[in-house]
Amino acid sequence: MRPGAVALAVSSLVVLGAGPPAPVPALPSRMADTGGGTQLITAVAPRRASTTGTVTWWDRGPDGRWVKRGSVPARFGANGLAAGASRKQGTNTTPTGLYGLPYAFGIKAAPRGTAYTYRRVRQDSWWCQDDDSRSYNRWSEPRAADCRAAESEHLITFSAQYAHALVIGFNYERPVRGRGAGIFLHVNGRGPTAGCVSVPKEAMRRILVWADPARRPHIAVGTKSGITAVTRR
Repeated sequence: MRPGAVALAVSSLVVLGAGPPAPVPALPSRMADTGGGTQLITAVAPRRASTTGTVTWWDRGPDGRWVKRGSVPARFGANGLAAGASRKQGTNTTPTGLYGLPYAFGIKAAPRGTAYTYRRVRQDSWWCQDDDSRSYNRWSEPRAADCRAAESEHLITFSAQYAHALVIGFNYERPVRGRGAGIFLHVNGRGPTAGCVSVPKEAMRRILVWADPARRPHIAVGTKSGITAVTRR
């Protein structure tokens, strides 16, 4: 055997015995924060300018591992995504970040098995987006006197989109005027949204049946990379 051949043979055996690469951890395991609950929805777009991407919902088991429960194509704002902390109202961008899901609502009855508080949309149901109103970024029924109709959404007029929806807690707890209002996870319309995240109708129903408020679900909205990436490590 030539000098050095033994070393080469040993090296080859090491490479051959190395085995397959370690699997990539589930997306939630690569996030800096998932909200502390045991359910999570991720809404991820390829880039900030994207109007489409993927919504996936996850359960965390007793062993701490996240398991994918469903995944569907999603739509985002007509002008893509923007960092939630600096987003401006009226820009048709979907705010990135990690948010709670305060309650569900819909024009149609809640799917059987829905555990979330579910508010039915009525003829006089509005979502106030008027910066000057005390009801800014809140459900208003009937529409508050200081909330202009031209600056609000008459919910019942969005028969497809708001058949079923979950409120996304963006700018919700302590609303900042001009940051944005009325950001929901809802059923697809005809195209991109005005800033919400949307999914196919049947997927929205599945998410409502799956979501359990006792498990503190959150939604993480972001991109695959860059400063608005949904992962931080």
